[in-house]
Amino acid sequence: MTFKDREEAGEKLAEKLIQYLGKNKDIVVYALPRGGVVLGKIVAQMLSAPLDIIVSKKIGHPYSPEYAVGAVAEDGHTFFNEEEKGTINPKWLENEISAKQNEAIKRRKKYFGEKSITPAEGKIAILVDDGIATGLSMMLAITEIKHLKPKKIIVTIPVVPFDTAEEIRKKVDKLVALDIDKNYIGAVGNYYEFFPQIEDEEVIKILKK
Repeated sequence: MTFKDREEAGEKLAEKLIQYLGKNKDIVVYALPRGGVVLGKIVAQMLSAPLDIIVSKKIGHPYSPEYAVGAVAEDGHTFFNEEEKGTINPKWLENEISAKQNEAIKRRKKYFGEKSITPAEGKIAILVDDGIATGLSMMLAITEIKHLKPKKIIVTIPVVPFDTAEEIRKKVDKLVALDIDKNYIGAVGNYYEFFPQIEDEEVIKILKK
């Protein structure tokens, strides 16, 4: 499945969540920045629900920084490809986790100032991103949401590899995906006709609204 852009993908996801319309007091939408915020805005607007973000930073392999081996959240929680983690110098990894955690903290402050994360206890937490490749950031986001004690976690995503979808289903109450691809073609952008980089300024503008 190919999407015209993030807006179209967000609208299609919102249609899949129509059953939750009218339950807005029991729903919080959490997007993964930056691209996921565009879709999260559309889902949150449709459900008349608050929009927040789960901030994490990917940790690249020391010899190939573009290759993600893990992710760290602003509170220091991590999620790793354990096989890859075992090949990395522990001291280097400790320093990298600390550095990336600080970047995640700065990013939330840039987007939200001193505002704390929207509570989810006893509510339905809907996690949104614009697609999943390795799944590391989403897996970490699920862990972070669980700490907020929601009554239900729903992951909603335009496209996800089949194997990753199976792993996500084990960790959440529901997965809403438009395309669960057994022949995943390498990068999220390959599933979009128009997939520009989302800048911080656009994220800030969306969140202020």
